[in-house]
Amino acid sequence: MRPLAALRHPGFAGFLTAKFLATFAVQMQTVAVGWQVYALRHDPLDLGLVGLSQFLPFVPLVLIAGHVADRFNRRRILALCYAIQVLCALMLLGFTLLGLHVVWPVFAVMILFGVARAFSMPASQAIVPNLVPVESFGNAVALNSSAFQVATIAGPTLGGLLYLAGPQTVYAVVAVLLIVASVLMAIAKVRPLNLARVAPQAVGIQSEAAASKSWHTVLEGLKFVRSRPVVLGAISLDLFAVLLGGATALLPAYAHDVLHVGPTGLGLLRTAPGVGAALMAVVLAFSPMARHVGRWMFAGVALFGVATVIFGLSQSFLVSLCALLLLGFGDMASVYIRHMLVQLETPDAIRGRVSAVSGVFIGASNEL
Repeated sequence: MRPLAALRHPGFAGFLTAKFLATFAVQMQTVAVGWQVYALRHDPLDLGLVGLSQFLPFVPLVLIAGHVADRFNRRRILALCYAIQVLCALMLLGFTLLGLHVVWPVFAVMILFGVARAFSMPASQAIVPNLVPVESFGNAVALNSSAFQVATIAGPTLGGLLYLAGPQTVYAVVAVLLIVASVLMAIAKVRPLNLARVAPQAVGIQSEAAASKSWHTVLEGLKFVRSRPVVLGAISLDLFAVLLGGATALLPAYAHDVLHVGPTGLGLLRTAPGVGAALMAVVLAFSPMARHVGRWMFAGVALFGVATVIFGLSQSFLVSLCALLLLGFGDMASVYIRHMLVQLETPDAIRGRVSAVSGVFIGASNEL
């Protein structure tokens, strides 16, 4: 199989471009929001509340969003979610130009952003298997992860540099990028290609005709995950690893109070995990894992934990950068395997709802 075989499918290429631009923009925005909020009161709790404000709408909505992703056009859902994120960026721009002196308007915008993220996450994950044939799916996952990591690398760095000209500059660029992403997703040509390996009825899932009449259809993603111990174990492992080991929410405080660097340094810190993850993603794009995936997943989580401990003890900017790079390298191995397991083991009819369950695990661990 060719290393870039998935890009031969126009629908996937259009989706990948739009998602890259949207991710790039959001990463820039994350740096600007974190630094701007922390600069107002220098309270680390505010950084946690930024995450919490995104998490609050995510939990009650994401399972419903998974159901929506299975019932409606996933491409249109993504285009609408990107448009809502444009609105969020414009609101942040407006607050900044008017003179932001309190933090609550930012939290309000982040709640709306969390709503958009709740609906975009399951649609974004579930649409990939519809864009490429099964033989190209592993390559599509690796390319999708690579694009995400490149955006994660470049976005925070550019966001930190642009912040030197003021947060309003960052928000304006973010809005433009998200507008382009929304348009690209709206016009993308998607030819559904069913990758389902199991019939929904084989695991006790109702047909869509019957399920649409019942509220229980929203919870069928949970039912399916419980019926697949390998899938449940994989996403549970990620939840506890990030819940107990994630440190990225506090990066603005580390940058300012411990490492004594400015917004550019913060951008580099946010970039470092992406660099490590991108290196692993490039390896996976050319040599997808085919054997001993369980060992690789556990090794990746172990490396993530060790790197987090090093970062927590470090007071050196260079050591912290290296630790975050290793963190991203290990995390990418785990993410790749988990994503492959969830998508390949799930029937297309409920893939959005299962992706939503996975998103609850990931979102809960990251925000909490």
